Amino acid sequence: MLTDFFLPAIEEYDLENMWFQQDGATCHTTRANMALLQETFPGRVISRRGDINWPPRSCDLTPLDFFLWGYAKDRVYADKPLTLEHLKSNIRQVMAEIPPNMCQKVVENYLKRINACKASRGGHLNDVVFHT
Repeated sequence: MLTDFFLPAIEEYDLENMWFQQDGATCHTTRANMALLQETFPGRVISRRGDINWPPRSCDLTPLDFFLWGYAKDRVYADKPLTLEHLKSNIRQVMAEIPPNMCQKVVENYLKRINACKASRGGHLNDVVFHT
């Protein structure tokens, strides 16, 4: 996945200013994966066994989990796609239509979650909710 899809998709970006974050799940942190990520993002890997340790399944701190999957799923399946092409089309459309101000709100909420996590010394974030 990394070599066939991800790395070719980001070739045009300035990787020296980019960090890579993943949830740290064991299947994502094999030696081969981590070596490739460290080579591509030296000193800038946020993951279990990365430069900044990130616990597995930390959904309170992962925007894909606390925002994107629920947001996208409701819209992607709204018209009940029956074919793979229809499903892919819906996914592309939903992703393309996410407004920039919504992304800004997600980032702001993410920063609040990080600060709450620091304040709770890594504990659960029971009171943190995403607001649109």
